[in-house]
Amino acid sequence: MALPKVFVIGDSISCYYGTHLERMLAGVFAYDRKGGTHKLADLKDGTDGVNGGDSAMVLTYVRELRKRGGFHADWVLLNCGLHDTKTDLAAGVKQVPAAAYERNLREVCGLLRAMGARVVWVRTTPIRDLAPEAIPADLKTCRYNADVVAYNAIADRVMADLGIPSLDLYTFTLNLGPDVYFDKHVHFDETAAAKQAAFIAGGLDALVPRAAQR
Repeated sequence: MALPKVFVIGDSISCYYGTHLERMLAGVFAYDRKGGTHKLADLKDGTDGVNGGDSAMVLTYVRELRKRGGFHADWVLLNCGLHDTKTDLAAGVKQVPAAAYERNLREVCGLLRAMGARVVWVRTTPIRDLAPEAIPADLKTCRYNADVVAYNAIADRVMADLGIPSLDLYTFTLNLGPDVYFDKHVHFDETAAAKQAAFIAGGLDALVPRAAQR
């Protein structure tokens, strides 16, 4: 009997924990991700890379999947938010405004469900805010944890409305402490990435009936 398939659509954080997650799910779930074995190689705007990018990029990707006949995944671990919350320091605007973020999430989840996948939302991980004096003068965009909190709240509302379960990777990662960032701001070291993968593997195990794992 074929293993149930888990497909990951997520930002760079998922790329780091993904290698650990694939190992942890071996023999229980078949693992794949955006930019993995399933590619839409002729997309011209970068939306077929392993990094899901912002919600608009994810929506473009999922729309294209649907247009081309869909794909098979029993479960989709979905996240986007880190890129959406980027603030243009000159204009003071977000890469994807809050209202557009909500619309994108709703359409992405609807399309994935229409293709037969069960969606699990993974809450966006925390930012360690840079001190003002540590922000390079030539930096064009910056992320702030307050925006992550706000966009997570939007996603929480959307997923509750749609009856989609969430894995609270935000709180789990926050509780690992402030010294888990290898770049002091956004990305996490390998030890933290492995712990994130274990948290997600455990959450997925709790969500999926044992009979469906055989």
